Amino acid sequence: MNKLELITALKTEANISKAEASSIIQIFFDSMADAMVNEDRAEIRGLCSFFVKKYKTYTGRNPKTGKKVTIKPKRLPFFKAGKELKERVDT
Repeated sequence: MNKLELITALKTEANISKAEASSIIQIFFDSMADAMVNEDRAEIRGLCSFFVKKYKTYTGRNPKTGKKVTIKPKRLPFFKAGKELKERVDT
């Protein structure tokens, strides 16, 4: 399911206009992204959680040349499925 399909589903289910559904979905995604930018956890009980994982500087290798390369510290978003979602998928 992509964003447009999600908007259409919300529009149909809630009997609202496409513009309203689009606005709601955008607010939802922006709020989740803002939470992760602020290093907060975004959790939807029973479905999933999104969080930011921090990595320190480490030494890696360039796959083409084999030379050692210093990898800068970084933060990456992660997704973790909730127990109920895992159970629904594994039926």
